[in-house]
Amino acid sequence: MTALQHQPRFLSLEGGEGAGKSTVLTALRDALQADGVEVVCTREPGGTPLAEGIRGLLLHANDEPVAAHTELLMMFAARAQHVQQVILPALQRGAWVMCDRFTDSSYAYQGAARGMDVHFIAELERHAVGIEPGLTLLLDLDVAHARQRTRGRDLLDGASPDRIEREHDAFFERVRAGFLARAMQHPERIRVLDASPDAATVAAAALVVLAEYRRGGA
Repeated sequence: MTALQHQPRFLSLEGGEGAGKSTVLTALRDALQADGVEVVCTREPGGTPLAEGIRGLLLHANDEPVAAHTELLMMFAARAQHVQQVILPALQRGAWVMCDRFTDSSYAYQGAARGMDVHFIAELERHAVGIEPGLTLLLDLDVAHARQRTRGRDLLDGASPDRIEREHDAFFERVRAGFLARAMQHPERIRVLDASPDAATVAAAALVVLAEYRRGGA
């Protein structure tokens, strides 16, 4: 069985909708850049023109239902392109890479929430991705609080919820449970942060974790 390559300078941020990943990512990026470090910030699904095209297909709400297998395979197609074209080249030249979502999201959304076989997801991860972050910050937020935040965000920017954001609360409860299960399975990599306080408080907690991680030799 092929083991995933652990990448110490690769950080991912995970969590449900409205958890505040973008704010935390910005704070971490600024801290690293203040030390003169090159930082590549990216997102999933997306990160390359092809992968962004797949993102549009995945998130656009239309009349044709998207089968669970289709969603999973499209996610991994975008991720495989992303890893080969953006993430690995940046790591190989010595940069840090920070990604808004990575493979843990597939275990939570397509695995726990959609009921896909986690062994199949693991096979896709090994063969199509091949790497894992050195550190993952899981921003944990209860579904009711997350709903309030996303509604407020959509009202401010005039956006409509995408196809996944339109899922029912029970779906997002399964997503949250899936993320927390992943954190229990991988405590050496995944750090859970309470995302219910204000954005500045959560960002400060994330910066503490990053500093500890770097002191550990990353």
